[in-house]
Amino acid sequence: MYEHDVIVVGAGGAGLRAAIAAQEEGADVAIVSKLHPVRSHTGAAEGGINAALRDGDSWQDHAYDTMKGSDYLADAPAVETLCTESPKETIQLEHWGMAFSRDDDGRVSQRPFGGLSFPRTTYAGAETGHQLLHTMYQQLVKRGIKVYDEWHVMDLAVTDEEHPEERTCHGVVGYDIQQGEVAGFRARDGVIVATGGLGQVFDHTTNAVANTGDGVAMAYRAGVPIEDMEFVQFHPTTLPSTGVLITEGVRGEGGILYNEESERFMFEYGYASNDGELASRDVVARAELTEVNEGRGVDDEYVHLDMRHLGEERIIDRLENIVHLSEDFEGVDPLEEPMPVKPGQHYAMGGIETDENGETCIAGLYAAGECACASVHGSNRLGGNALPELIIFGARAGRHAAGGDVDEAEIPTGKRGEYEPGEVDTPVEPGAVASTDAVADGSGERAADGGVTAETGDGSPSDVLERAVERQRTRIEWLLNKDDGIQHAEIRSDVQQSMTANVNVFREEEGLKQSLRDIREAREAYRDVFVKDPSRTFNTDLVQTLETRNVLDLAEAITLGALAREEFRGAHWRAEFQERRDEDWLKHTMLSWNDGTPELWYRPVLLEGESKEYEPKVRSY
Repeated sequence: MYEHDVIVVGAGGAGLRAAIAAQEEGADVAIVSKLHPVRSHTGAAEGGINAALRDGDSWQDHAYDTMKGSDYLADAPAVETLCTESPKETIQLEHWGMAFSRDDDGRVSQRPFGGLSFPRTTYAGAETGHQLLHTMYQQLVKRGIKVYDEWHVMDLAVTDEEHPEERTCHGVVGYDIQQGEVAGFRARDGVIVATGGLGQVFDHTTNAVANTGDGVAMAYRAGVPIEDMEFVQFHPTTLPSTGVLITEGVRGEGGILYNEESERFMFEYGYASNDGELASRDVVARAELTEVNEGRGVDDEYVHLDMRHLGEERIIDRLENIVHLSEDFEGVDPLEEPMPVKPGQHYAMGGIETDENGETCIAGLYAAGECACASVHGSNRLGGNALPELIIFGARAGRHAAGGDVDEAEIPTGKRGEYEPGEVDTPVEPGAVASTDAVADGSGERAADGGVTAETGDGSPSDVLERAVERQRTRIEWLLNKDDGIQHAEIRSDVQQSMTANVNVFREEEGLKQSLRDIREAREAYRDVFVKDPSRTFNTDLVQTLETRNVLDLAEAITLGALAREEFRGAHWRAEFQERRDEDWLKHTMLSWNDGTPELWYRPVLLEGESKEYEPKVRSY
């Protein structure tokens, strides 16, 4: 067993910032990550960091843009926390040595981005995430913070009181990918989940293969509600063959979208008559797919993004990485011809329910970054708001977990305060599949909601952790010793294809119900999953089999939320409901894992901020 004051799960932007903040408060901190820190997916972020740094801009304008972009489903305390603290955190990165792009006068450069009323996106070429990740990793090394890399965290060690609000997290269980060992990590003060996105739920995504939503799924099964899972962002500009991201910075610099008829369709067909290509991402993604569906797409699949008119000097100075991506993955030189692009899954607005300090309803358990939902982004995230979310809420979670001085949270967590029950008509029973042998999915000898059985052991933190370790050790042995069955790749592929077909940009009731049927079949099949590779070291087959369980839980949660929400808001489009319905749906969708069954309920959106209340208005660009 390993023991530290604070355990951070994940070594991307949020995890690194959380570890640094906790260490600054005097805590003994360690990071446990299935990847080396500089391989984290934060490094693939291209666009920038929104921060009100210049005269003529203000955090209030940033907050208004963010709330408008969210289609009024973000919580004002979280939004205002993001916007007030982003300038300070951005300047801190610069002081740590982050290589921001500069104007001729030496000031840090800022560019326009979609949905912004002011060019406040601070950037480092088209590699902002890469620069951010390496800058913070340098700080990690400088401070001597311990990193357990290539450890796949399988479970949270959480007590099993009846109500999640009464439970405590004492640590995590990890599988050492290098050695094949299963071990416990005891957290004396807190566990911070910072595991990033869940893009592998879909088969066309900008996310890395490691982004399987592990932290969200583990917290969900431990009893933490997950929030607004139906809101998934599909980025308008990804390369068709791979899903590789083409930054919004191309459009921010003046890139133009054309259909097959060489029409600038964002203006020509009235999708965004004022802002055009710089409308919010959900608007642009729907416009592109509408062009394809109505026969004006290129090769009936994509549209063109043209930046040739910007000139080679400007492109190489600010967007050189994009030139290489287009050439390497599509064989297109964007200095000579337009790039093919189409929408692809990019970001999850929903996630683990937290307050603005990163705290969940379970004592000692925190979350930050894309895996968390405070809620900053509501139903649609603005480009340039993800990276500040990482560093701001990572820092706050780190300070809080280490016992530092933080403001009292205004956002409730768990079933505290005002909430209402929900229901949704599903074609199959959602949730865990009843089985006499539940070892494959890790539920053997445990409560179905993921906690350690309270009636056994002495209930001490060490006992809770040891029992969690033994349960996962049994799971690993069962998977490695099973001789036949179905492999995870077939199960995962079926779910990914169903989600991409039915829970994409455009959603219809029957398609959502079909995905629930497909996910149920996948759950049934997973009971017979086996690992073909019996080796104990660097067994990617085993790790991906474990990840696939998480993919199943999250695919179902996204689809349940999408079926339940009977309106059109932000990134959530329903064929049967073509308008935003504030009178019925100005509320967060919540899912709790109760005895293996998802429970649907709702919490009101908090629109009252520090100095104003954000009144919902018609959103237009």
